[in-house]
Amino acid sequence: MYLNCHTYYSLRYGTIAIPQLVEKAVSLGIKQLAITDINLTSGVFDFVKECEKYDIKPVVGVEFRNEDELLYVCLAQNHDGFAEINRYLSKYKLLEQPFPEKSPKFKKVEVIYPFSKKHLASSDNWIGVGINDVTKLWQYQETVEQMVVLQPITFLNKIGYNTHRLLRAIDKNTLLSKLHPDSQADTNESFYEPEQLQVIFRDYPIILSNSNKILSRCSFEFNFLENKNKLLFTNSKLEDLKLLEQLALEGYTYRYGENALALERISKELIVISQLDFSSYFLIAYDLIKFAKSKGYFHVGRGSGANSIVAYCIGITDVDPIELDLYFERFINPHRTSPPDFDLDFSWDERNEIISYIFEKYGADYVCLLATYVTFKQRSAYRELAKVFGLPKHEIDALINPEGSDYANITAESLGEWGHLIIKYGNLIQDFPNYLSIHAGGVLISNKPLYYYTSLNPVPKGFPICEFDMYVAEEIGFAKFDILSQRGLGHIKECVEIVKKQKGITIDIHAIQAFKNDANIIRQLSSHETMGCFYIESPAMRQLIWKLRCQDYLTLVAASSIIRPGVASSGMMRAYIERHHNPTNFEYIHPKMKELLKETYGIMVYQEDVIKVAHYFAGLSLAEADILRRGMSGKFRSKSEFLKIEETFFQNCKNYGYDEAITREVWRQIESFSGYSFSKAHSASYAVESYQSLYLKTYYPLEFMVAVINNFGGFYKTEFYLHEAKRYGATIEAPALNHSSLMTSLEDSTIWIGWIHIKNLEKKVIEQLLIQQRLKPFSSFEDFCQRVPISLEQQVLLIRLGAFRYINPNKKKLLWEAHHRNTQSRKKEIFNSFLFEIKEENLSLPQLDYQPIEDIYDTIEILGFPLAPPFSILKNPIKSETRVKDFSKNIHKIIVILGYLVNVKYTRTTTQEKMAFGYFIDEDGDYFDTVQFPKTLKQFPFQGSGVYLLKGKIIEEFGHHALQIDYMEKQALVHDPRFA
Repeated sequence: MYLNCHTYYSLRYGTIAIPQLVEKAVSLGIKQLAITDINLTSGVFDFVKECEKYDIKPVVGVEFRNEDELLYVCLAQNHDGFAEINRYLSKYKLLEQPFPEKSPKFKKVEVIYPFSKKHLASSDNWIGVGINDVTKLWQYQETVEQMVVLQPITFLNKIGYNTHRLLRAIDKNTLLSKLHPDSQADTNESFYEPEQLQVIFRDYPIILSNSNKILSRCSFEFNFLENKNKLLFTNSKLEDLKLLEQLALEGYTYRYGENALALERISKELIVISQLDFSSYFLIAYDLIKFAKSKGYFHVGRGSGANSIVAYCIGITDVDPIELDLYFERFINPHRTSPPDFDLDFSWDERNEIISYIFEKYGADYVCLLATYVTFKQRSAYRELAKVFGLPKHEIDALINPEGSDYANITAESLGEWGHLIIKYGNLIQDFPNYLSIHAGGVLISNKPLYYYTSLNPVPKGFPICEFDMYVAEEIGFAKFDILSQRGLGHIKECVEIVKKQKGITIDIHAIQAFKNDANIIRQLSSHETMGCFYIESPAMRQLIWKLRCQDYLTLVAASSIIRPGVASSGMMRAYIERHHNPTNFEYIHPKMKELLKETYGIMVYQEDVIKVAHYFAGLSLAEADILRRGMSGKFRSKSEFLKIEETFFQNCKNYGYDEAITREVWRQIESFSGYSFSKAHSASYAVESYQSLYLKTYYPLEFMVAVINNFGGFYKTEFYLHEAKRYGATIEAPALNHSSLMTSLEDSTIWIGWIHIKNLEKKVIEQLLIQQRLKPFSSFEDFCQRVPISLEQQVLLIRLGAFRYINPNKKKLLWEAHHRNTQSRKKEIFNSFLFEIKEENLSLPQLDYQPIEDIYDTIEILGFPLAPPFSILKNPIKSETRVKDFSKNIHKIIVILGYLVNVKYTRTTTQEKMAFGYFIDEDGDYFDTVQFPKTLKQFPFQGSGVYLLKGKIIEEFGHHALQIDYMEKQALVHDPRFA
């Protein structure tokens, strides 16, 4: 009888979590239940699993609506019926068109029209009757045999009803008091006990009988363990395996030459891959890489997939699992609680073409992007509720973010009843799904049409998404491909292209082994000259490289993982550095830890370490250890399951007789992985890309910095990449006619900043400028104005920047000319309309006052940064003898130095006080680090970019020097003569 249940996946409408819905059904003795969320199927598989726990027969379907108008409810008779519903739902969603008023003629679907639309029901459809409709049935005796109970379930109680109304007001972006009755459910859309429904419909037993008939005709049996991925790449599993073996052996020769250990491992991996039906998964990944290479695209294969020697041999990854002692079982094993996946990174401007290729090759009915649920978080929930209650913006801001508000006196308590309701219902809807969004890179390739599992939704990026997230995908048997984008590969690709074009040199950027042994690259790394290099350019990473005295690949792999916040804040990073430099001068916390973690000096660095320790030290099963690993990475759905494993961990350790202090220290290390951690293979993949960047910066520094600038997205602003290029011998030129391109370019050792960097320069002006520049060089300002349609404001912008300096360096004169041209042009328009002829005036200009500093201020205003040294424009230049090169001679001494701010990072102490790490450039152009503790930071806060006078003590840690600031003052700049 329960044919129309809404969960909170009826977005901004339903209020019931799936476990609550099923628990309520169990308490009422209900044995059959249908989920019919509005225009969405997100909750289906969680619903089916939950029902199976309690021996309830699940029925699945969809309630179709156009806005607030209920059209019909569709229930799937079986899996084919579910596919029919999803195909129909997807069609109109993807077209972004309203659903037809009348449903199509389905084969395996039960269609129920609401009582108000009974006239649309054909003889093979049903008419739904709610409890409010029973009193009208005497008028429709001829159609009673076609009727069923359609009593929606949307909430469980009065609080649920209130929550529903608030969600509807949020959805409609209206005040609660103005919510239209048609936009909300009736007050009776709650669970009625079976006995109550039997009483209500006692005069019409056929309606109850029909309702049960529908439920008996519908079922949804689902095999959660079956592999749902595309099962074949060729025509059979045997052919797939033979092809994979052939490719692996060909790659083995390229990667290893002769290596018996590698050959043995390839053989073992192929057996497991075949047994678990993953041959096609590897071949699809290989095919993507093959396509990318055919287009000249670079990629990085990372994640746990880099544990596979087969993946390494066929070119999916560039990480040698033998060199790094990576074990394949971390990627695929029968005990893994989740399917494996390949993370494939492509350049930010090439990713969409890769995804398009997948859709074209495997078909739009079989490919989709993965969804995520954007849920109501505490602050967003409070904000939305405050809006529907009608609070003014300043009160909402103060309630949400009291620290950043000028109305600190406004609190939930001061808002009285409204504040109480906002907090109460905000907490209730916290973690409710709000809307579907797109996963960062997950792609599913299904063996059956996707409609058997989901309907599809359009998103702004143009590729359809499914209606479930990665956790559901894993639970129902999908292994996703993560097709991701990053800027680092764009840097590498463009640099290789520039070198090829300008020097005629073809670089094999995949010659990683050669890079690892290159003395110049080792020198570049150990001297922490890493700005622009993927993942290792930030001040924090540069410091770590410095402190580790990193000069080899394996140390860099470890550094890529121990940089994560948990290790640093737990003190494990410091312990790792100490033990790295004194590997025989420490004691392991337990002999077992020496056995398991000798490579990392007894410290857990990688996700694999968590698995090893949990399994071999604490006696958890491999499946439990994997759940623990995922839980510490924030990738779990069941908090209770995770807590149970935590309890087992401590109990096992107690049973083994471990000292409680040792157990707690081991658990503390595991906890440091919370929310952010890498597998060793992932770190190794990152380190490979870091080495590729290092190679390019070592041998082609100017080409590399131009590539970094042109791909944007690095850690630093463009200004500092230009500064870095100057350190390597470049001359930097502002954009100039006849020289500059849209993007930044390199000519010998001169870097010409691209037109794209000019704030407020119109796209159409740039396009016309470049077209005309390609035809022939501009000979004068007059020539430029005649050939490029441009407004006076845009002319002034280019003149002030000095874009005409190689044609006419006199900016003041050009500004006069531009205004004069504009005046003459307007005069012509006026006089031409009266048929008068006007003579051109030949102006003779007086000597115009000019100060060079005007050019610096123009550059700062237009580009956003100076090209001249910032120290040269100080109002009160201070003579500071100390430079970065003197730090080593002044350890523990107080020094005074001028620094130009590059970057500042705020963090919190253990007592939650704010402190800061600064990164500066000295007058010689060298970088240095600073630290500011809470008391000093409050007294001398940062005041934006600029030059600062810094006073403090030089401190040293593992050979790295930093300035501990005691005093800081931002320096004023010389007066801007443009505003005299």
